[in-house]
Amino acid sequence: MHFLDKLAELERHYEALTAQLSDPAILADTAVYQKTAKAHAELTEVVEKYREWKGIQKSLVETQRLMEESSSDPGMKVLAQEELADLEKRRGAAEAELKSLLLPKDPNDEKNVVLEIRAGTGGDEATLFAQEIFRMYSRYAESQGWRVEVLSSSLSGIGGLKEVIAVIRGRKVYSRLKYESGVHRVQRVPTTEQQGRIHTSAVSVAVLPEADEVDVHIDPKDLRIDTFCSSGPGGQSVNTTYSAVRITHLPTGIVVSCQDEKSQIKNRAKALQVLRSRLYQMKLDEQQKQITEERRSQIGSGDRSEKIRTYNFPQNRLTDHRIGLTIHQLDRVMDGRIDDVIEALVTYYQAEKLKQAAALPSPRSGAEPAEVRP
Repeated sequence: MHFLDKLAELERHYEALTAQLSDPAILADTAVYQKTAKAHAELTEVVEKYREWKGIQKSLVETQRLMEESSSDPGMKVLAQEELADLEKRRGAAEAELKSLLLPKDPNDEKNVVLEIRAGTGGDEATLFAQEIFRMYSRYAESQGWRVEVLSSSLSGIGGLKEVIAVIRGRKVYSRLKYESGVHRVQRVPTTEQQGRIHTSAVSVAVLPEADEVDVHIDPKDLRIDTFCSSGPGGQSVNTTYSAVRITHLPTGIVVSCQDEKSQIKNRAKALQVLRSRLYQMKLDEQQKQITEERRSQIGSGDRSEKIRTYNFPQNRLTDHRIGLTIHQLDRVMDGRIDDVIEALVTYYQAEKLKQAAALPSPRSGAEPAEVRP
């Protein structure tokens, strides 16, 4: 289907939905009304942008005509040429936005996420960096109005984090954080370093879409559930009750532990929540093998074995190796102000989608603007 035909069809459907929202029969049925209203809202942005494009196209036709009619008036012709150049620039921007709006949406973008951070190479220094990375995401979540709930954590002897698992809830969390998965490398002089040498450590970050029970069915027969006493730094027992829970999913071998709560029931619920999201991620990974290379590359960019980013403290520099982004404001980044990094990643991968999506023909077939009837 031609690009413009698709947009015209969407506009007709939008107008039909608008009429339905005023239909007394639909207003009387709450379920049908909500479904119609949701469909209407989902089309609003693309239809409004299409109408903006049509307005620009109409102005282009009129300006082109004015320029031809004012050929004997040099001053008017220059003004018309300037107006034409500005309109063509605006038309190009509108077309780019329309193509982006027509791309298939990631069904997980609206989901909450399970965030997992683990210290990697670097010993105690890695655990300190894991703690700072978790603080970075927590501060960013706070700035977005999201809520962070720690499901499980394990402290190192010097107060760093060996591991932390948390749920971040809010509006479109996954859409903003889905490109954060991977190995984050830090280069700096550790506080314990006597000779001022720069060390390199790493932590792994995994961002999983939170799975609902309807997304993943877990058969209780596939689970082995063990209970044990909670432990703190160094392995010492924190309490004498068997409140900590370890769940093993026998078909996949995935093991999840939770000991943050004093209640065994609460620890079990949290562990199941993490297990469900990991199984959902496995399910997604399997699906990627059967769809476009672009989606496979996105999952690949989240592979924990791949170093995606370097945090260089002596140079106050952050570098994202996937997109060649360098920012010399690492202090701001570590304070949770990572909007610039997030936006750059979203823009980059959206451009990749446009490149690898089925080629859409240009809305205009020739150099001259086509006439659009009001």
